[in-house]
Amino acid sequence: MQFLYWLESIRTPFWDSFFSAVTYLGSETLFIVLAIVVFWCVNKHTGYYLMTVGFFGTLANQFLKLACRVPRPWVRDPGFTIVEAARADATGYSFPSGHTQNVTTVLGCPARASRNRAVRIVCVALILLTALSRMYLGVHTPADVGVALVMGAVMVFAFYPLFEKGDEKPGRMIGAMGALFALSVAFVLYTELTRWPAEIDEYNLTHGLENSYLLMGCSAAMLLSCLIERKYIRFQTQAKPFAQILKVVLGLALVLVLKEGTKPLLNTLCGGHPIAKALRYFIVVMFAACVWPLTFPWFQKGCPIGKSSKTHGKAC
Repeated sequence: MQFLYWLESIRTPFWDSFFSAVTYLGSETLFIVLAIVVFWCVNKHTGYYLMTVGFFGTLANQFLKLACRVPRPWVRDPGFTIVEAARADATGYSFPSGHTQNVTTVLGCPARASRNRAVRIVCVALILLTALSRMYLGVHTPADVGVALVMGAVMVFAFYPLFEKGDEKPGRMIGAMGALFALSVAFVLYTELTRWPAEIDEYNLTHGLENSYLLMGCSAAMLLSCLIERKYIRFQTQAKPFAQILKVVLGLALVLVLKEGTKPLLNTLCGGHPIAKALRYFIVVMFAACVWPLTFPWFQKGCPIGKSSKTHGKAC
């Protein structure tokens, strides 16, 4: 806590705003966007690699949060204050830091896969800056951040060999996804069947329970979609720059509509049970990995419209 008190003593409005912006690098939104862009436009195996590491990291992170149940710094020490702008995203228990682990995945996987030294340096710098932002804002301790960094880095390096040659040795890649699904099911059973102590924070428990179902839905869809895509779809990521932009913009818009549009219906059908979250994310991942890629040949051809476009080869 002494380090956090020192950071509190040097806060200024400028740095409050700066680190409040930097911390979003570890948000779920950036992870989803980057994973989809890589998967659709760069390399399928790198996309699977990023998603697998991200989901494994989230699973381990959520397990430790519920197992250790470490309160946030301002709860442990009522005399400590945080930057209020960060409070809304500081959900769940404190240890380990979810944002730090997310950014280690989001930027660590591309850094490991890239051969460009400048890209690696920038990614590592942004990871460390995001980790610092969590402490500056007062929502995590050095222990929370340090463990998350180590966990994320270990997974980034451990899983890379399994996905590096996905075409030549697909069994390793599929095996990793199968293990992820099995562990996510085990995590759901852990959250549902454990006899939690009476003093456990209900909000934190509910947050962990919902995330366990979310991970189960995502991992099931990722494994199934990988098997389907490899056998029946086999899409190509290449396209002209403008077609790539259009592919991502339209696809992400549909993913967002599907993600939010199915929420009230599934919650009603499931009576508010967290299984609705598993179903919702299963549908979203299946759409992103198997349905939207069916349109990629059109983008690859330059988005031809009508017979005249086919004849003259006009681009979109």
